[in-house]
Amino acid sequence: MSSLDNSTTSTASIEDECSNIAPINEQLPLRIAAIFIILVTSMLGTLFPVLTRQSKRLSVSPWIYEAVKYFGSGVILATALIHAIRVGTSRLAALGLKYCAHGIGADQPPTHEATAPSASGAHHTHDTNDRLESKLDKLSEETVATPACLPSAEVGSQLIGAAILELGVIFHSVVIGLTLAVNAQFTTFFLVIIFHQMFEGLGLGARLSQLSLPTRYRRLPLWASLLYSFVTPLGLTIGLGLRNTYNPNSATALMVSGCLDSFSAGILLYTGLVELLAHDFVFNKTLLLEHSNCRLTFDIVCVVSGAGLMALLGRWA
Repeated sequence: MSSLDNSTTSTASIEDECSNIAPINEQLPLRIAAIFIILVTSMLGTLFPVLTRQSKRLSVSPWIYEAVKYFGSGVILATALIHAIRVGTSRLAALGLKYCAHGIGADQPPTHEATAPSASGAHHTHDTNDRLESKLDKLSEETVATPACLPSAEVGSQLIGAAILELGVIFHSVVIGLTLAVNAQFTTFFLVIIFHQMFEGLGLGARLSQLSLPTRYRRLPLWASLLYSFVTPLGLTIGLGLRNTYNPNSATALMVSGCLDSFSAGILLYTGLVELLAHDFVFNKTLLLEHSNCRLTFDIVCVVSGAGLMALLGRWA
C-alpha cells in the first residue's frame, strides 16, 4: 500500500512540475519581440544620463539631471527592498529553507549586556568616535595637501563603487529575463518589466555619468550602460531557447534564481544606503550647509518618488 502511495505521489509531482512549464508557443512572437523592446527601453533609460552628461549637444537643465540622479537612488533602494529581497527569499522558502528574521540566536532572550550598554561603555565609545573623527579630518587635510595621490585613489574608489552597483543590477536582470521568458502571465509581467528596467537603468546611468575618470576610461560609463541593457534580453533569449525543458518552479531553478536575487539584494541594499544616500545626504556638506531647504526637499521628493514607483511596480512583478 505504501509503495502505491509513493508511486502516486511521484506521478503527481511529475505532473505538477510539467504543468508549471509555460506553453511552448503561447504568445511566442510577442516574447521574441520583447527581447528587442526591452533592449531599446533599457538603453533609453541608461544612456540618457550618460550621453547628456558627456555631450554638449544633448545637455539638459541641471535640475533635470539632479532629479534623475536622486530618482535613481530611490529606484535602486526600492529594487533591493521590494523586488530582489522579496523574490529571493520567497523562492528559497519554497525549497523549505528557513531563515531567522532577527539573525543567529534570535530564539534566545536578549542579555542585559547586549541591549543595555553601561554608561562607561557609552562614554568610551563617544571618546573613541571623537578620536576617530579627528584622525579622519587630519587624513583629509593631508590628502588635499598632496594632490598627486588624489587622482588614482579617487578613480579606484569610483570604479569599485560603479562595479559593485553594476554587478548587483546584472544579477537581478538575469533572473528577470529567465522568469519573463516562461511566465504564464506574460503580457502583464512584460509591461511591468519595461518600466522596471527603464527606471533601474536611469538609476545606474545617473551614477555612471558622475564618474570623474581619466581620458583613457572616458567611454567606460557607455560600455557599462550597454552591458546592463543587454543582460535582460540575453536572459530572455536563453529562457526562450530552453522553454521546452526549463521549469521555473523546479528545485534547481528556485535555488539558482533565489540565490542570485538574494545576492543582488545585498549588493543593491549596500549600494543604495552607503554609496548613494549616505554620500548624497550625510557626507554632502554642500547640500546640507550651502544649498537651501527647498533644494534639499526637492532631492528628498525625487528619492521618495523613485522608491514609490518601484514599490508600485512590485505589485505586479
